[in-house]
Amino acid sequence: MRKVVLSQFLSLDGVAEEADKFLSGWDDVVDAYGENTIATQDAVIMGRRSYDEFVDFWPNSEIEPFATFINTTPKYVATSTPLDRSWNNATVIEGGLVEFVRDLKNSSGGDIGVHFGISVAQALLAAGVIDELRLVVCPVVAGRGRRLLDGLPTFRLEAVKSVLSPAGYLLADYRVTR
Repeated sequence: MRKVVLSQFLSLDGVAEEADKFLSGWDDVVDAYGENTIATQDAVIMGRRSYDEFVDFWPNSEIEPFATFINTTPKYVATSTPLDRSWNNATVIEGGLVEFVRDLKNSSGGDIGVHFGISVAQALLAAGVIDELRLVVCPVVAGRGRRLLDGLPTFRLEAVKSVLSPAGYLLADYRVTR
């Protein structure tokens, strides 16, 4: 069975919304962490808002290795409306998100990445579909914004590993225990 891996940038106070506003000055350790995360993934689940934000940026980006990864990997988009702009290997999820991801988990392939979209991540966490969390906790307090874990039911995590990067980013991997 494939694993569903949630990768998320967070502020120290748990804000995940508009992470680009508090991300700055990361280092080679953070880069390597990201490379290791995507190296095992061959599918990505994302929400419509994230799709619309990234469809104009990533196809022309030279930020590697993520640009090549996200532009060539199948992307499954949770939305109730057709996609206005096309992006290589992007498909609208037909039916329910949770059921789709459960079916995808039972197919052959590598890890399934959830990189974008707080609502998608929260829905999959609440449904117990996420197997691992790979969090990059940024050395900043955002103060406001949507938090990744707000409103979720209680679930337990097992720490797998953690590293503090030279720039002060906490890279933490957790396995969801059931």
